[in-house]
Amino acid sequence: MARNDMRTWQVERRKRTRQLIELGGLVLKAGIVELTNDDRATIYGALLWIAAKLQSDEAERPRDLWASKGRHAFDAERREERMGRRT
Repeated sequence: MARNDMRTWQVERRKRTRQLIELGGLVLKAGIVELTNDDRATIYGALLWIAAKLQSDEAERPRDLWASKGRHAFDAERREERMGRRT
């Protein structure tokens, strides 16, 4: 029983670690690190601003805008990857 609990804990920890790595990758991919000179306070402040926007009465519009921009960026990246494989 204890062995199964440990296994479950390890699986959940790995999933969380993967999520954090992927989210950090998005920060890098968006160029945020370079644009802020890796200023953690600035990055954190921007994320807090985003969170406040998403908690406001006006959350729908920015959420839709940001989701659309993100989808377009992911799609463009996939197209570039496919084109790169063909050459």
